[in-house]
Amino acid sequence: MMRALSLLLVLAAVLLAGCGGPRMDMDQMTAARPVDLQSVRVVASPQAEYQIGVGDKLDVRVFQVADLSFEELVVDTSGNINMPLIGAVRGAGRTAGEMSSDIAERLAAQYLRNPQVTVTVKEAASQKITVDGAVTKPGVYEMRGSTSLLQAVAMAEGPTRVADLTKVAVFRSIDGRRSVAIFDLSAIRQGRASDPEVLGDDVIVVDTSRLSSTLREVVGALPALAAFAYF
Repeated sequence: MMRALSLLLVLAAVLLAGCGGPRMDMDQMTAARPVDLQSVRVVASPQAEYQIGVGDKLDVRVFQVADLSFEELVVDTSGNINMPLIGAVRGAGRTAGEMSSDIAERLAAQYLRNPQVTVTVKEAASQKITVDGAVTKPGVYEMRGSTSLLQAVAMAEGPTRVADLTKVAVFRSIDGRRSVAIFDLSAIRQGRASDPEVLGDDVIVVDTSRLSSTLREVVGALPALAAFAYF
């Protein structure tokens, strides 16, 4: 009973961030079968690209220039990496593509002709997700690189016996607004639905069979929530 109350409080706290918008039918947000993958898009939002953070380890390559290529550069506490010739390069808050373009432009300005630069995030140290609800060990977990919904639930040592795997909610802030999507984890496990990528600061709530109606009512009645698209 206390666990049910705790889960309800978590949902209420997360959902109260939204206000003033259309109501949503939770049935339309559930990826239960492959044929549902298009109808789940209540609002089409592009997949957010990973933003580099302090402590991330980057692989930086300048094509055919070994002296400017590094297997591992760590983003320092000021949010930068340091490279020969061009000095500090801002990493925190940028995508790998944005960093690649910046490095290429600065090298092209004085040192190289049409440099080809690739930046890859080897290890993401700064991203955390919250996994709550009917999982064995609810809590906050660090992501190491790209992480899917299945992997996120596995971090919490999997669902409990009372989990309703057809209703796993992922809450995310998009452009300053709190958004939610509901996924069918059992369908994902069986390959009947895509396994979505989770991002830093996402809140994942695995519903319980006893709270299914409560989750449906809370999500369905909440204004100003747009389902973010994963597919």
